[in-house]
Amino acid sequence: MDLKKVNLHPYIDYKISNIMSVKGKFGFRVKLYYADGEEKICQHAGYEKKTEANKARNGIIAQLHMGTYVVYPNIKVRELLVYWLEEVMKPEPSFTANSYHTYKNCIDKHIIPQIGNLKLMTLNQGHLSKLYKLLTDKYTSIPKLAKTILNTSMRYALDKHLIMNNPCVDVDLPKQIKKDKYHTIVVEEAKTYNLEQVKLLLEVSKDSRIHMQIVFALLMGLRKSEINGLKYSDVDFTHHKLRIQRQLGEDLHAEESEKCVKSKTKQEIRPKTRSSCRELDIPDYVYHEILEERKRYERNRSRRQNGKWVFQDMGYICCSSYGRPRSKDYHFKHYKELLEKTGLPHIRFHDLRKTYATLLMKNNINQKAVATALGHAKSIITVDTYTDMQAIIEDCIDELQEFISEVHPYDYTDRTLLWEMFQEVIEIQEEGTEEVEEMEERKEKRAQTSIVYDYSDVTELADINEWFAGEG
Repeated sequence: MDLKKVNLHPYIDYKISNIMSVKGKFGFRVKLYYADGEEKICQHAGYEKKTEANKARNGIIAQLHMGTYVVYPNIKVRELLVYWLEEVMKPEPSFTANSYHTYKNCIDKHIIPQIGNLKLMTLNQGHLSKLYKLLTDKYTSIPKLAKTILNTSMRYALDKHLIMNNPCVDVDLPKQIKKDKYHTIVVEEAKTYNLEQVKLLLEVSKDSRIHMQIVFALLMGLRKSEINGLKYSDVDFTHHKLRIQRQLGEDLHAEESEKCVKSKTKQEIRPKTRSSCRELDIPDYVYHEILEERKRYERNRSRRQNGKWVFQDMGYICCSSYGRPRSKDYHFKHYKELLEKTGLPHIRFHDLRKTYATLLMKNNINQKAVATALGHAKSIITVDTYTDMQAIIEDCIDELQEFISEVHPYDYTDRTLLWEMFQEVIEIQEEGTEEVEEMEERKEKRAQTSIVYDYSDVTELADINEWFAGEG
């Protein structure tokens, strides 16, 4: 059944006929009236006895009165899911192309093959439990995604009176699937670089085509798509500030005529979340590299004024010699070559951003500052390490303070304010063990429902200009 041709608006009135003879058996008809003037007749027949038909008729009258009557009982699960994804979710402005492709892949490859041919009216908790068990035996994240899709789509089906009851209620994933902690980003130190490895990668990447991508990821913690979307107009050259206000990717809501095959994933779209729109201080080293990259940009623009391929002055910092923005996977080949050249352990390009977070937290930069810099203002960030965190900090604290002070600078007002807050915490702790226990108890309760920002880890930050000058 094509749900695009189905009237999913609620009926405003109805009439139900008396029991009648239908092909040698008994039945009755329901006539529905809609606000737009449309009428629909639903027939219920096949009852052997008139008393059976009367009993069914009374039940339908109750459903009509309560608004739970299902007008289209033959709709299948796959028909609902396809319609829900394409006609309900896809038009939503906040629904991104990545989410769309992720949902579609899960629906097409994992949900429809198992329960797609079942009628919505017959779908029950047993079917869902069996599906979740099957997915859990093979995958880790797919069961959670499938549950999210089914929960949301079935709520929509219930709202549109396509089902009488939501079969997803009280159906949980198997116990081996761990629940995600609230807004928690887990950074595994084993998949990040230490300070010496960071210095090596920065130095070797200078002669590569992705030097600026490496710089922005390692020293400012930007996402790959945010890096590709940076323009010189985003740089405040007077105050050394960088505005993150766009990313490059696929615009799910653009007209098909506007989508060129070669630029499908190079469209300017809004950042991942609201907190991803942010303004960051530019470290001196990064600022210097931006100026050098600008000089190359101007040289390319000057020498490519004429000819077959004219320079496209679009203002992107990371672009080709013709001014065109980089594709989302452009870095892959060059990044792999850099790792082979340096002998560094292979980690994903995205883990460079996590390396930035790890170095900040090792240097006792508080969670709020790190989360804000990464564009995760409402997240709790944890670092999973092999050994005791304090031991790691003591081993490299001097170098880290040098490095981090430049990566994430504070002005004097910020440092004074945070330091005063730090002193207040110390004074409270010295009042007695009862007060300390009470404070810790309140902190634990807040952590279960909201975000915990710990200001007690703020330290004075040193200057790294000498290090960069020496390395340069």
